[in-house]
Amino acid sequence: MDLIKKYFPDLTSLQLDQFQGLQDLYQDWNLKINVVSRKDIEELYLRHVLHSLGIAKVQKFNSGSKILDVGTGGGFPGIPLAILFPESQFHLVDSIGKKIKVVDEVVSGLELKNVKTTNSRVEEIKGEFDFIVSRAVAVMPSFVAWVKGKTAKNSTHELKNGILYLKGGDLSEELKTYKTAKIYNLTDYFEEDFFETKKVVHLPLKYKG
Repeated sequence: MDLIKKYFPDLTSLQLDQFQGLQDLYQDWNLKINVVSRKDIEELYLRHVLHSLGIAKVQKFNSGSKILDVGTGGGFPGIPLAILFPESQFHLVDSIGKKIKVVDEVVSGLELKNVKTTNSRVEEIKGEFDFIVSRAVAVMPSFVAWVKGKTAKNSTHELKNGILYLKGGDLSEELKTYKTAKIYNLTDYFEEDFFETKKVVHLPLKYKG
């Protein structure tokens, strides 16, 4: 929890309580439905919560913005971002039902009012979003194909509407066909060794009406 306060010192008391509550909720639900490895539960705030919030260091979300979290798994990066940006709307999607069950329980336990969940493939999701976020669920060409046509027309943020993707390692081959992609190294924002190879990729996507 100290890690979160270190990098996000301006949290409200409600946000602090919600971030604090993540540990117990995930530990409890993980015993019933294993969605996070034991080692990751022990380092939940470093490996999951702060990692998810790396997106917030690259782009803060405006009030009223809509964010789609694809392949959310146990709720990352969507849930930490939803705590941080209570005025934004988050739609968390995963094709695996038991993962969405855990997400639903965590959302309920934290009383998050700005999170919607769906158990389905992302291709079946209707609607348009300012940003589509994810944690390395597929190589970029596959991911782009999945989320085609889901970008809102009007960009109201510093970065253009599109994908904000948490990835690691060498991305030069995977991104070589995407001339507009920009890579942000998380070591520019966080000093922990865990982030040495971690990045956020921003890929603008054109509106397809």
